[in-house]
Amino acid sequence: MTLDDLYTRTHVAFLPDLLQDELTLDGHSIKGSPLERVSQLLDKVRKLAGLTLFAQVTSHNNFPMGAGLASSASAFSALSLAAAHAAGLGLNQQQLSQLARIGSGSACRSIPGGFVEWLAGDSDENSFAYPFAPADHWDLVDCIAVVNLEHKSIGSEEGHALAETSPLQSARVADSPRRLEICRQAILHRDFEAFTEIVELDSNWMHAVIMTSNPPIIYWLPATITVMQAVHQWRKKGFPVCYTIDAGPNVHVITTSEFAWQVSQKLQHLPGVEDVLTAHPGGPAWIVQSINS
Repeated sequence: MTLDDLYTRTHVAFLPDLLQDELTLDGHSIKGSPLERVSQLLDKVRKLAGLTLFAQVTSHNNFPMGAGLASSASAFSALSLAAAHAAGLGLNQQQLSQLARIGSGSACRSIPGGFVEWLAGDSDENSFAYPFAPADHWDLVDCIAVVNLEHKSIGSEEGHALAETSPLQSARVADSPRRLEICRQAILHRDFEAFTEIVELDSNWMHAVIMTSNPPIIYWLPATITVMQAVHQWRKKGFPVCYTIDAGPNVHVITTSEFAWQVSQKLQHLPGVEDVLTAHPGGPAWIVQSINS
């Protein structure tokens, strides 16, 4: 589900006086590995456009980075669109999704809008995301319970690399097509009960893999479990609500728009919850202002 209220705004300019790519993120000059990942994607753009110029990249997020809220996905989808536009490339949505995947696999899902599926594929050419339902198909709301704003010590990329060391990973991968089909059909039919069951199963299974990798990674905090338990209790009382957790401690609590305010208020009163961010299904990545305007 592409979110409309959490965003990254990125400006890219290819300039003749630069000696290397430059990255400024939320007002801070960034070097090292993050800059290298940006340059890797920019190299692909330069190759497609026949450019040799380095780029100045300025980016801003309106939500916490590196806390399990898909900041890399948002960042690299914005970078892909901005860089392609600045280079004069007329890439379509599929091509932009393929490009974004170079920076972060999950970034390919943040290019299209609405409810999106990422095709597995086996290369950049056939692994991309496409929308299978528009943003207004289902009035879901993501109420994100923020229990820790700190940058996680072990990033998603490192976590992915360790996944194969877990004895549970092979079973998880083998079962993925089944879970994906159930989730897709639950969304298409707006079946919240089926949606809840498969979303929480998938989330729990992912964290089971993370916790049984070598070395094990435990992202959950006491407040994470408090939110998970509260969601189960609220559902027993009739609230359409479920949770999913990315590679971090913060919890995405999904409900319908009718119950979003109540769920948000309930979350804010739970011990350990520092903030609650709300987001609705949103549209695709777009150009806010032309670089030449």
